[in-house]
Amino acid sequence: MNGQTSGSRSKGATPVGDAAVDVHAEDIKLAKRAQQGDQDAFGAIFNRYQGPVFGYFRARTLTGQDAEDLSQEVFMRAFGALKRFDTSLRLQSWIIGISRNVLREHVRKSKRRREVGWTELCIELEGMVDDEGLYDDVLHLVPACISTLSEPAALSLNRHYMGGKKIQEIADEMGRTLGAVKVLMVRARQALKRCIRRQLEGEPGAGPGPGAHTT
Repeated sequence: MNGQTSGSRSKGATPVGDAAVDVHAEDIKLAKRAQQGDQDAFGAIFNRYQGPVFGYFRARTLTGQDAEDLSQEVFMRAFGALKRFDTSLRLQSWIIGISRNVLREHVRKSKRRREVGWTELCIELEGMVDDEGLYDDVLHLVPACISTLSEPAALSLNRHYMGGKKIQEIADEMGRTLGAVKVLMVRARQALKRCIRRQLEGEPGAGPGPGAHTT
Protein backbone atom coordinates (compact mmCIF):
# COMPACT_ATOMS: atom_id res chain seq x y z
CA MET A 1 0.00 0.00 0.00
CA ASN A 2 1.43 3.40 -0.81
CA GLY A 3 2.12 6.03 1.84
CA GLN A 4 -1.05 8.02 1.22
CA THR A 5 -3.17 5.53 3.18
CA SER A 6 -1.34 5.80 6.47
CA GLY A 7 -3.24 6.86 9.58
CA SER A 8 -3.14 10.60 8.85
CA ARG A 9 -5.34 12.30 6.32
CA SER A 10 -3.95 13.59 3.04
CA LYS A 11 -3.11 17.23 2.61
CA GLY A 12 -5.86 19.31 1.11
CA ALA A 13 -8.75 17.81 3.10
CA THR A 14 -11.93 19.86 3.17
CA PRO A 15 -11.89 22.65 5.79
CA VAL A 16 -14.68 22.81 8.36
CA GLY A 17 -16.88 25.44 9.98
CA ASP A 18 -16.38 29.08 9.03
CA ALA A 19 -13.29 28.20 6.98
CA ALA A 20 -15.39 25.90 4.79
CA VAL A 21 -17.93 28.67 4.21
CA ASP A 22 -15.17 31.13 3.27
CA VAL A 23 -13.54 28.68 0.86
CA HIS A 24 -16.89 27.86 -0.74
CA ALA A 25 -17.66 31.58 -1.24
CA GLU A 26 -14.22 32.17 -2.75
CA ASP A 27 -14.59 29.13 -4.99
CA ILE A 28 -17.91 30.37 -6.37
CA LYS A 29 -16.43 33.79 -7.12
CA LEU A 30 -13.51 32.17 -8.92
CA ALA A 31 -15.82 29.79 -10.82
CA LYS A 32 -18.04 32.64 -12.02
CA ARG A 33 -15.04 34.62 -13.19
CA ALA A 34 -13.59 31.57 -14.93
CA GLN A 35 -16.94 30.93 -16.63
CA GLN A 36 -16.60 34.41 -18.13
CA GLY A 37 -13.21 33.54 -19.57
CA ASP A 38 -10.92 34.79 -16.80
CA GLN A 39 -7.89 32.50 -17.13
CA ASP A 40 -6.32 33.85 -13.94
CA ALA A 41 -9.40 32.67 -12.05
CA PHE A 42 -9.06 29.17 -13.46
CA GLY A 43 -5.36 29.28 -12.59
CA ALA A 44 -6.33 30.07 -9.00
CA ILE A 45 -8.73 27.10 -8.99
CA PHE A 46 -5.96 24.88 -10.35
CA ASN A 47 -3.50 26.06 -7.70
CA ARG A 48 -6.03 25.46 -4.94
CA TYR A 49 -7.05 21.95 -5.98
CA GLN A 50 -4.08 20.43 -7.79
CA GLY A 51 -2.74 19.13 -4.45
CA PRO A 52 -5.97 17.44 -3.33
CA VAL A 53 -6.55 15.97 -6.80
CA PHE A 54 -3.02 14.59 -7.05
CA GLY A 55 -3.37 13.22 -3.51
CA TYR A 56 -6.64 11.56 -4.46
CA PHE A 57 -4.99 9.72 -7.35
CA ARG A 58 -1.72 8.99 -5.56
CA ALA A 59 -3.63 7.18 -2.83
CA ARG A 60 -5.44 5.08 -5.42
CA THR A 61 -2.74 4.25 -7.97
CA LEU A 62 0.60 2.50 -7.65
CA THR A 63 2.74 5.04 -9.51
CA GLY A 64 3.27 8.75 -9.22
CA GLN A 65 3.29 9.06 -13.00
CA ASP A 66 -0.25 7.66 -13.23
CA ALA A 67 -1.37 10.10 -10.55
CA GLU A 68 0.21 12.99 -12.43
CA ASP A 69 -1.30 12.00 -15.77
CA LEU A 70 -4.77 11.50 -14.31
CA SER A 71 -4.58 14.82 -12.46
CA GLN A 72 -3.83 16.63 -15.71
CA GLU A 73 -6.80 14.91 -17.35
CA VAL A 74 -9.09 16.11 -14.56
CA PHE A 75 -8.16 19.76 -14.99
CA MET A 76 -8.42 19.57 -18.77
CA ARG A 77 -11.96 18.23 -18.35
CA ALA A 78 -12.78 20.78 -15.67
CA PHE A 79 -11.62 23.60 -17.93
CA GLY A 80 -13.83 22.35 -20.75
CA ALA A 81 -16.88 21.78 -18.54
CA LEU A 82 -16.64 24.79 -16.26
CA LYS A 83 -19.25 26.79 -18.14
CA ARG A 84 -21.77 24.08 -17.23
CA PHE A 85 -20.79 24.09 -13.54
CA ASP A 86 -23.75 24.81 -11.25
CA THR A 87 -22.48 27.46 -8.84
CA SER A 88 -24.96 26.32 -6.19
CA LEU A 89 -22.75 23.24 -5.75
CA ARG A 90 -19.39 22.96 -4.01
CA LEU A 91 -16.51 23.29 -6.43
CA GLN A 92 -14.35 20.74 -4.61
CA SER A 93 -17.11 18.12 -4.77
CA TRP A 94 -17.50 18.81 -8.50
CA ILE A 95 -13.77 18.45 -9.14
CA ILE A 96 -13.49 15.27 -7.07
CA GLY A 97 -16.52 13.94 -8.96
CA ILE A 98 -14.61 14.45 -12.21
CA SER A 99 -11.63 12.71 -10.59
CA ARG A 100 -13.74 9.69 -9.71
CA ASN A 101 -14.98 9.40 -13.29
CA VAL A 102 -11.43 9.68 -14.63
CA LEU A 103 -10.29 6.98 -12.20
CA ARG A 104 -13.06 4.59 -13.25
CA GLU A 105 -12.19 5.13 -16.91
CA HIS A 106 -8.52 4.49 -16.12
CA VAL A 107 -9.42 1.10 -14.63
CA ARG A 108 -11.65 0.16 -17.58
CA LYS A 109 -9.03 1.10 -20.15
CA SER A 110 -5.93 -0.18 -18.38
CA LYS A 111 -4.23 -3.27 -19.79
CA ARG A 112 -1.93 -3.42 -16.78
CA ARG A 113 -4.28 -5.50 -14.65
CA ARG A 114 -1.64 -6.17 -12.00
CA GLU A 115 -1.41 -2.43 -11.35
CA VAL A 116 -5.09 -1.53 -11.02
CA GLY A 117 -6.23 -4.08 -8.43
CA TRP A 118 -5.68 -1.59 -5.61
CA THR A 119 -7.49 1.09 -7.62
CA GLU A 120 -10.49 -1.20 -8.10
CA LEU A 121 -10.65 -1.88 -4.36
CA CYS A 122 -10.50 1.86 -3.66
CA ILE A 123 -13.41 2.49 -6.02
CA GLU A 124 -15.42 -0.25 -4.36
CA LEU A 125 -14.74 1.08 -0.86
CA GLU A 126 -15.32 4.66 -1.96
CA GLY A 127 -18.86 3.72 -2.90
CA MET A 128 -19.59 3.49 0.83
CA VAL A 129 -19.61 7.28 1.22
CA ASP A 130 -21.66 9.89 -0.60
CA ASP A 131 -20.24 12.42 -3.02
CA GLU A 132 -20.04 15.10 -0.34
CA GLY A 133 -17.67 12.98 1.75
CA LEU A 134 -13.99 13.88 1.97
CA TYR A 135 -12.05 12.10 -0.71
CA ASP A 136 -9.94 10.28 1.90
CA ASP A 137 -12.78 9.40 4.30
CA VAL A 138 -12.51 5.70 3.53
CA LEU A 139 -8.88 5.17 2.64
CA HIS A 140 -7.43 6.48 5.89
CA LEU A 141 -9.40 3.72 7.68
CA VAL A 142 -8.07 0.88 5.52
CA PRO A 143 -4.75 0.13 7.33
CA ALA A 144 -6.36 -0.09 10.77
CA CYS A 145 -9.19 -2.27 9.49
CA ILE A 146 -6.84 -4.59 7.61
CA SER A 147 -4.85 -5.00 10.84
CA THR A 148 -7.95 -6.48 12.52
CA LEU A 149 -8.20 -9.29 9.97
CA SER A 150 -6.64 -12.69 10.45
CA GLU A 151 -3.07 -12.96 9.20
CA PRO A 152 -4.01 -15.07 6.13
CA ALA A 153 -6.88 -12.72 5.24
CA ALA A 154 -4.74 -9.59 5.57
CA LEU A 155 -1.90 -11.24 3.67
CA SER A 156 -4.15 -12.22 0.77
CA LEU A 157 -5.55 -8.69 0.42
CA ASN A 158 -2.16 -7.03 0.68
CA ARG A 159 -0.51 -9.32 -1.86
CA HIS A 160 -3.34 -9.08 -4.38
CA TYR A 161 -4.36 -5.43 -4.16
CA MET A 162 -1.15 -3.75 -3.07
CA GLY A 163 1.35 -6.26 -4.41
CA GLY A 164 -0.42 -6.85 -7.72
CA LYS A 165 -0.17 -10.64 -7.47
CA LYS A 166 -2.61 -12.99 -9.15
CA ILE A 167 -4.82 -15.06 -6.86
CA GLN A 168 -3.24 -18.27 -8.17
CA GLU A 169 0.20 -16.97 -7.19
CA ILE A 170 -1.06 -16.17 -3.70
CA ALA A 171 -2.62 -19.64 -3.41
CA ASP A 172 0.69 -21.24 -4.38
CA GLU A 173 2.59 -19.16 -1.83
CA MET A 174 0.10 -19.99 0.92
CA GLY A 175 -0.11 -23.67 0.00
CA ARG A 176 -3.87 -23.48 -0.53
CA THR A 177 -6.20 -24.22 -3.40
CA LEU A 178 -7.28 -21.42 -5.72
CA GLY A 179 -10.89 -21.84 -4.60
CA ALA A 180 -9.98 -21.63 -0.93
CA VAL A 181 -8.07 -18.38 -1.42
CA LYS A 182 -10.90 -16.87 -3.46
CA VAL A 183 -13.32 -17.61 -0.61
CA LEU A 184 -10.82 -16.22 1.90
CA MET A 185 -10.51 -12.99 -0.05
CA VAL A 186 -14.27 -12.55 -0.50
CA ARG A 187 -14.78 -12.93 3.24
CA ALA A 188 -11.82 -10.64 3.97
CA ARG A 189 -13.24 -7.91 1.74
CA GLN A 190 -16.64 -8.25 3.38
CA ALA A 191 -15.05 -7.97 6.82
CA LEU A 192 -12.98 -4.98 5.69
CA LYS A 193 -16.11 -3.20 4.48
CA ARG A 194 -17.97 -3.97 7.72
CA CYS A 195 -15.11 -2.53 9.75
CA ILE A 196 -14.99 0.62 7.62
CA ARG A 197 -18.76 1.02 7.83
CA ARG A 198 -18.63 0.82 11.62
CA GLN A 199 -15.81 3.35 11.73
CA LEU A 200 -17.74 5.75 9.49
CA GLU A 201 -20.77 5.40 11.72
CA GLY A 202 -18.62 6.25 14.72
CA GLU A 203 -18.99 3.05 16.70
CA PRO A 204 -16.39 3.03 19.53
CA GLY A 205 -13.80 0.28 19.23
CA ALA A 206 -15.38 -0.83 15.98
CA GLY A 207 -13.85 -3.98 14.56
CA PRO A 208 -14.55 -5.88 11.36
CA GLY A 209 -17.37 -7.99 12.78
CA PRO A 210 -18.18 -11.67 12.13
CA GLY A 211 -16.00 -13.50 9.65
CA ALA A 212 -12.99 -11.24 10.04
CA HIS A 213 -10.79 -13.95 11.45
CA THR A 214 -11.44 -16.51 8.74
CA THR A 215 -8.32 -18.56 8.23
